[in-house]
Amino acid sequence: MNDDIRTSDSPIPYVPDARELGVLVGFDGSDQAVLALHYAARAAQRLEARLTVVTAYTVPPMLYANIASIPTEPEAAARKAAAQQLLDEASEHLRGYPGEVAMGLEEGDAAGVMVRHSADAQLAVVGARGRGGFLGRLLGSVSSALPAHAHCPTVVVPSRYEIGTGEGAARFAPVQDESPVVAGVDHSAQSDVAVLLAVQAARNRRAPLHLVMAMPPPENWGGGYGIAIPEPGIIEKHQQELAADLTRYADTLRERYPDLELTSEVELADPATQLVEHSARAQLVVLGTRGHGRVASAVLGSVSRSVLQRAEGPVMVVPDLDPARIRTDRRRPR
Repeated sequence: MNDDIRTSDSPIPYVPDARELGVLVGFDGSDQAVLALHYAARAAQRLEARLTVVTAYTVPPMLYANIASIPTEPEAAARKAAAQQLLDEASEHLRGYPGEVAMGLEEGDAAGVMVRHSADAQLAVVGARGRGGFLGRLLGSVSSALPAHAHCPTVVVPSRYEIGTGEGAARFAPVQDESPVVAGVDHSAQSDVAVLLAVQAARNRRAPLHLVMAMPPPENWGGGYGIAIPEPGIIEKHQQELAADLTRYADTLRERYPDLELTSEVELADPATQLVEHSARAQLVVLGTRGHGRVASAVLGSVSRSVLQRAEGPVMVVPDLDPARIRTDRRRPR
């Protein structure tokens, strides 16, 4: 197991090339898991990394009234065999995939298994819902827990994601898409790291990057801005100041990455609603686990949680990573 994890409140050391599992994807046989598997296969090719598919199973404690009621096949063996069938199913879905693939079968809670392995992964991928019954009706328990606790960026793939329809390797080829990668910006430390991952994603895709910042509506200004009732013109003035600040931030990225097409905007909007709306038009939305002030929570910020529940496209949630070793250079064109 990689020791490349956070043991305190310090950022997580993140050296992608040293994380041997590459792109990690959880598979439970659900339709959402199939979509996540295909997304992960494309992502692994973009990153030139191994694709690691993991299936987890649990064995509940069993009580039997008498010897006659004990099943001929132990429950643990039956659960393991069923999980192995799911891995075999994943292998069938990957038939023709041209990259390196590793399959893993583990006993344990699915969320816990994925979080543990995320310490050895460059990227983790899950479907928005799995076979979680009641827990999976809104946002699956794994797709809720993993972004909050992962040691690497996590992509949650929604039901609208489209998989390839070609034959062989063509089914898994990364799609050329002119729509942008969108990154939410609030100038927190986690936002800055998320932008670095968004730059990497945009350059790997040869896609434009669009930075968005939300200015909360006046009715939400009370505590955060110290203003109960905005004076005339103060909304426009503050929005202009934020836009100028965001433009300066974007200019520093343009200087560093001159080949990157980059735009930015500040909108008068609720941050979560803003990002959800962009998710319908973006090929990927990137945001940090937590932001500033009232939008932060102890584990997963209310903005990121709300976006994951409502997004129409893939969303990458970036934990508190140390940005020192994050590479943003373009990979081989595909």
